[in-house]
Amino acid sequence: MSATDHKMDVDEDPELQQQEEEEEESMINPDEGDEIIPEDQDAPMDSDDEADGGPIEEIQLQNDSSAHFDGHSDSIFCIAQHPIHTEIVATGGGDNVAYIFDCTPSSIPTPAQTEREGIQPIFKIEGHPESVNAITFTKPAGEYLLTAGINGELRAYRDTSNGQGRTWAFVAEAREVEEINFLIPCPNPQHPNVVALGAKDGSVWVYTVDASDAGSPLTIIQTFYLHTDSATAGAWTPDGKLLCTVSEESSLYVWDVFGDAAAAGLSNQSGQALVGLTAEDQRFAAEGGLYSVAVAPNGTFVAVGGADGSIKIVGLPRIGADSAPANGAGQRGGRQAGARQAGGRQAGGRPAATSAGQAGQILASLQAQDESIETIAFAAAPATMMAAGSVDGYITLFDTAHNFTVRRKLEEAHEGEAVIKVEFVHAPRMGHLLTSCGNDGVIRRWDVRGGTAAANGGLLGEWRGHRGGGEGGGILGFVQGGGTRVITAGDE
Repeated sequence: MSATDHKMDVDEDPELQQQEEEEEESMINPDEGDEIIPEDQDAPMDSDDEADGGPIEEIQLQNDSSAHFDGHSDSIFCIAQHPIHTEIVATGGGDNVAYIFDCTPSSIPTPAQTEREGIQPIFKIEGHPESVNAITFTKPAGEYLLTAGINGELRAYRDTSNGQGRTWAFVAEAREVEEINFLIPCPNPQHPNVVALGAKDGSVWVYTVDASDAGSPLTIIQTFYLHTDSATAGAWTPDGKLLCTVSEESSLYVWDVFGDAAAAGLSNQSGQALVGLTAEDQRFAAEGGLYSVAVAPNGTFVAVGGADGSIKIVGLPRIGADSAPANGAGQRGGRQAGARQAGGRQAGGRPAATSAGQAGQILASLQAQDESIETIAFAAAPATMMAAGSVDGYITLFDTAHNFTVRRKLEEAHEGEAVIKVEFVHAPRMGHLLTSCGNDGVIRRWDVRGGTAAANGGLLGEWRGHRGGGEGGGILGFVQGGGTRVITAGDE
């Protein structure tokens, strides 16, 4: 059959003709094969406003810093400052490393239109297989630096520069838990180079560091196991005799680490922690758990902040400061202390004048904020102010001398982003100043006094340089020494 005959057959069959037409429609027209489609020009995201004649939003980058350190390649999770040489700062981050550097700005001016060079590290700490999420210098002299990894590894380094903080050497490491949440130094001068840590499994550990002890340079003093969920935060009393810790299951325990309270006859009759409050007491329950803790400057009470925006004030036992060491309790790290208490290993004892007062009692229950209380701080005496920062972006100021009356509420203190840390400046004639940071990437300084200082919410100044916006931005912590210089750790 010829091609002409075939075409005719098709034309004579309506069904075949319709099928062929549909196939031809589904095929690309050969004439369209050479058609050139003009390429769209690059357009900014959210360009609909431009098409509608609206303005294009521009991001203004501002950097108010006098110097910067950019050695980390991931979020900086923690920051610490040398207790004596405040220019020496250490940071740990999500890149599994920590650095020690001198934050003093360079005296050499940077030429205009030239990018300023970053600070060079004094020492780089490697060896953590995962993120470094806690770091601290020991007190009172900063002889050691300790780093804690998210994998539960604790590492200690010694200052080898005669107390100048310029050269460091590895001392020892330990790993007793799966994950470490916080690491805090003990301020008790009779027990130098002691640190406490809280773990995700709820356990609390107290270590002493002594590089001269070749057999055990990193030694466990105490371990506590009463928390049944993640230990989220801790704080020593100002004299360093008691340790307060809180957890996600809404419990507070006060530990007699060195046995001072036990020696004074203040041990809890239950044989457990010196003070213990849990969610079983409905007056103390905080929905979602407790995430912040701070002790008053006079050591008479502790404040704990909950995920529900509540703050509980709990009385603490008073242990006299005019006591003399006994049974070797004053020796290094308290390892020769004689008294023992349940819930922990080996505690020290010394005679002391005490005042039980309202120890363990809930003195106040505050609800001035609606979301999680992330940070609490007290002003140094003679000021009587307590500040609390929350996820809702508010900072609330309470008067501790007048039934914790709310003196001021700094709404939108950090532009609606979570307040990460608040801290009063503990320096002469500067005790009324409060520094805060948040997920907006801004450091702010407030005057918490009343009167004319309340104008503009008491805001004295703000400093920018970090990218804000929460995840991938914001400030995760800061140190400020005497208050004249603030060093920040950025999430970016």
